Amino acid sequence: MSEVIRANTVLPSLRTAFRVKTADGHLLVGEVAMPIGACVGAILCLHPLPTAGGMMDSHIFKKAANRLPELAGIAVVRFNTRGTTSEAGTSEGEFDFGKSEGLDVEALLNYCFEELSLTNLWVIGWSFGTDLALQHAKDSRHAGVILLSPPLRTTTPEQLTYWNSDPRPVVALVPEFDEFLNPPQAMERFAPMHSIEIIPMLDAKHLWVGEPSVSRVLNEIVARVAPLRAPLPTEY
Repeated sequence: MSEVIRANTVLPSLRTAFRVKTADGHLLVGEVAMPIGACVGAILCLHPLPTAGGMMDSHIFKKAANRLPELAGIAVVRFNTRGTTSEAGTSEGEFDFGKSEGLDVEALLNYCFEELSLTNLWVIGWSFGTDLALQHAKDSRHAGVILLSPPLRTTTPEQLTYWNSDPRPVVALVPEFDEFLNPPQAMERFAPMHSIEIIPMLDAKHLWVGEPSVSRVLNEIVARVAPLRAPLPTEY
């Protein structure tokens, strides 16, 4: 008998904890959840602001790891940026407001390609992680970027214009009731970046609380990374 997929649903995958060293010598902790069957794509998750509680287990990313390997054949790579703690442990180093975290992003992209040999890898940033993605995820090997609740705290207009010369897709999911950057504000702030696709997410908030919001985010991710596996089933 099938069961409804709920907030606490954990589906089968091959889970492996890892540690990755950055170019400046810090060990970062993380976990990869791989499909048991064929892997058709992958996501590297850049979590929300650690000084506000963001970490690799922030709920959208944890639910992605619990569901997407089995439901969509997508590998999910999560990690703690420097100085960030979760159940998996604490990454070495100190929070640097998104500057030195660029070395964390670089180290994880290298790990995804050189150690895990992932293909069709997309970078998924959430809140603080969107600034990391826009500023530091320029590695030519990944397939594109998806931004969840981008606040544009530290990304400058000049940094946005870089993406006009990059052919890869950049998609922003902007909650209707985001207190940091709502859809009309996003249209204005992202104006220097002609190539971005901004998707207003009705009735949603910055933290994507509630199963309807989670389901919509995960379906938007799957629609880009593994379109043949979309939409996701609601029962398993």
